[in-house]
Amino acid sequence: MIIPAAEFQRNIGTYQDRALTAPVFVTRNGRERTVLLSVDEYRRLKRRDREVLAVEHLDATTVAAIAAAEVPAEFAHLDAELEP
Repeated sequence: MIIPAAEFQRNIGTYQDRALTAPVFVTRNGRERTVLLSVDEYRRLKRRDREVLAVEHLDATTVAAIAAAEVPAEFAHLDAELEP
């Protein structure tokens, strides 16, 4: 659902309820600016956050283990996700 900011302000309770089942995109001057999500969806997305470490911060054993790792054949189809 996409709504203008003025409409969102007039009926915030309605859109809070709708955000429990689907994201509500709020626009300003016709452009999406914010998204209202349920707390459950927000937490689900936050659980998917990952910590990124530079290779320089890994010890030699970990780097060697990564270099030696092989992806099981059953996941080969995921290589297509790396294509631009």
